[in-house]
Amino acid sequence: MSEQTLDYFLSRSQIHKRDAAELRWSHAVNSRSRLTEALTGPTHMIEADIIMRGGDPKEPIMAHPPDTDSDITLKEWLEGVKEHDKGIKLDFKSLEAASPSVVLLEEVLAETSRPVWINADVLSGPGGQATPLEPQAFLSAVRTLPTDMVLSLGWTTGWTAGTENPGYSWDMVRAMEEICRSLKHPVTFPVRAALLAQSLSQLTWLLQQSVRYTLTVWTGQNDKFTLQDLLPYRKEFDISRIYYDLPDSLRTELSMTSHDNN
Repeated sequence: MSEQTLDYFLSRSQIHKRDAAELRWSHAVNSRSRLTEALTGPTHMIEADIIMRGGDPKEPIMAHPPDTDSDITLKEWLEGVKEHDKGIKLDFKSLEAASPSVVLLEEVLAETSRPVWINADVLSGPGGQATPLEPQAFLSAVRTLPTDMVLSLGWTTGWTAGTENPGYSWDMVRAMEEICRSLKHPVTFPVRAALLAQSLSQLTWLLQQSVRYTLTVWTGQNDKFTLQDLLPYRKEFDISRIYYDLPDSLRTELSMTSHDNN
């Protein structure tokens, strides 16, 4: 199943060409107020984090660790999204939340055509300190989701100013490809912008393994990188295959560099 995210927004005239750099993102939409703001704002994709509530009642809620509670549950969040035409990206911070969340997704968004992305870090990556979710356990939990939903499968990463930060190694991309090879869903790989300059060969190889694969470029708040670090990727691949979850000014600048292979 190939990626339908761009077609969805194109068909609604919310973007003007099949260029993934045109999509705008809202982040950490983990409260009622942030959700209201995102649903009425100009972004196309709304990203939020899911954990299990620390106390009772035990249920999936919208929060990013170390938070353990929230003023909005996943069920309420999905009900709010349902009335609008935004795409959503749900970032799983715990394995425990996956199965009950899948039940809610299938229940609340059963009839939807909107883009739904399901994100988790499932492997250790360059400089990664956090423990990734166990890949097979996570994939077992989400496998029943419709195959037009996108699995966003990443690596835990770190980045330190003033040091040489290693990129994504051959072992890392090969391990990821092995996990994704037999999946039926489209897969996007979230990759850290500050690590891209030193990872071109590895990530090029990874994208060449299947037409189901795309990249989503993201950045940490204090990461340092330049537009030049990203341009080789834009030149190498069809512009529909690399999403840029980056500050608007940079994303706009990228979308103006028209290495359009279409």
